[in-house]
Amino acid sequence: MQKPISKEEYARLVNLAGRAAIVAASLLIIVKLLAWFATGSSSILAALTDSLMDVTTSIINLFAIKIALQPADEEHRFGHGKAESLAGLAQAAFISGSSILLMLNGVSSLLNGNQISASNIGIGVMLFSVLVTIALVSFQTYIVKRTGSMAIKADSLHYRTDIFMNGAVLLALILAGLGWHWADGLFAIMVSFYILHGAWEIGAQSIDALMDKQLPKSDQELIIKAAYKIKDVRGVHDLRTRQSGNTKFIQLHLELDDDQSLFEAHEKADTLEAELEKHFPHADILIHLDPLSVVNVDQQRFTFDNKPENSAKDD
Repeated sequence: MQKPISKEEYARLVNLAGRAAIVAASLLIIVKLLAWFATGSSSILAALTDSLMDVTTSIINLFAIKIALQPADEEHRFGHGKAESLAGLAQAAFISGSSILLMLNGVSSLLNGNQISASNIGIGVMLFSVLVTIALVSFQTYIVKRTGSMAIKADSLHYRTDIFMNGAVLLALILAGLGWHWADGLFAIMVSFYILHGAWEIGAQSIDALMDKQLPKSDQELIIKAAYKIKDVRGVHDLRTRQSGNTKFIQLHLELDDDQSLFEAHEKADTLEAELEKHFPHADILIHLDPLSVVNVDQQRFTFDNKPENSAKDD
């Protein structure tokens, strides 16, 4: 669990990480473009295509972050967090199209026997690309630890896999330099499949967020266990969770004895809310208080084998 930080510090850090990704990807586009002109390598073209997608997705990501960080307004009472998911769908569509074009180029290279020249230039550029990407991922990892940002975490995962992709291109260039020119086209096709797989994952995660998929099972169990730690809580039902941008939404009904005063019940809700905020900083939490006698037995209730003695008992 990361240490909670202010919303202002969160915004500063995620924007800084977004700009760093754009700068790094732009630098790699320049050097890879020069290397492709010098070598004519299909695998370098694959790496160049990936960097073009990197800078495009990072720009979209930064724009989406700016929108997602905007506070709720009269027309968007739950905030703007889903802007990140909409941007993810756009990224997935763009990446899919680029990967198909790259695959066709690799097939053409295999069929036409593309010859690579000045392979030492390509090798040097790809080695440089690996080092720059490692530096960027290290910085993004630091930002994710400080903020827990899902947007930066996804961007970091993409660049992390780029390290292996650039390594594969480096190997293709070395093999081509030894006379195995077929390796260039083959690796371009392999990279295109890798990119297509990444597009599928981005699209699936974006759809999950837009469809309000529940938080992971482990998070739901943590919420329920926290509720049962509160004194005199008799049960929990109708737990609903989702995530929009970096904001987690948690709603639940807390079951209490009928003779609890409104003040005592309110104190228990405040205690639970404070406990949940320790685990889910900046979460939007809504707790409804129910007298035990009005709880419908058909409602979705949550229990655990080792719950405290003060929790709901089976009738």
